Amino acid sequence: MNGASIPSFKLQGKKAIVTGGSKGIGLAIARGLAHYGAEVLITGRNEEALKKAVSDFKEDGYAVKWKTADVTLKEDVEELFSHADKVFGKLDILVNNAGMNIRKPLVEVEEDDWDRVLNTNLKGIFLAGQQAAKRMMSQRSGRIINISSILGQVGNPLQTSYAASKGGINQITKVWAAELADYDVTVNAIAPAYIKTPMTEGFLQDPERLEKIVSRTLLKRMGETEEIIGPAVFFASDASSYVTGQVLYVDGGWTAN
Repeated sequence: MNGASIPSFKLQGKKAIVTGGSKGIGLAIARGLAHYGAEVLITGRNEEALKKAVSDFKEDGYAVKWKTADVTLKEDVEELFSHADKVFGKLDILVNNAGMNIRKPLVEVEEDDWDRVLNTNLKGIFLAGQQAAKRMMSQRSGRIINISSILGQVGNPLQTSYAASKGGINQITKVWAAELADYDVTVNAIAPAYIKTPMTEGFLQDPERLEKIVSRTLLKRMGETEEIIGPAVFFASDASSYVTGQVLYVDGGWTAN
């Protein structure tokens, strides 16, 4: 290793979009990317939540930008990326984080439930990924990071639409990695287990449900949003330059048990 260069986790000069960036995992990732030097644009459907997030970032010394967009709408996604072109001039990193869940038994899942979850979790990733890929292929560089879930691999009750969407994300990640490799664009996914977020706070109030989660996890606790930052920065930085098409399980050992 004498004389070998040490890969950098620094992101100075990098431009990033984080979808679903006003709360939960997306908010933590946006903070992490900004901390390591990237210029970040967060997006979501709730303008007030975006403004609040950006205000909090400013107090911490991070100049994060925002723009409302519904990732299920092609015109919104196109407008989002056009806006990023104007404010950034290029795009180095896309974090496809926007997602939702509707937990119901199979026989109670309505068609609208299925459509809402798949449109947000899978169609949204496709639309944003497509726009990012066009730009990254042209500049012959880039990082796409998709947020999946352990439920893309394991089966839990009441998760028909959510698990289907996350399994799809895992496969999309591999296909895109194969397609974009010749352009030096890497595509990877982060698959968390149960993380303390606004999406999970409802069922965390159920002690029995919480105990099942904790007992199934090797580390005997739920994850914190900040624990997704390291994997995201790794995939966004030069430190992961030889990693593509991978799904990294950040799950406290769930899938090893």
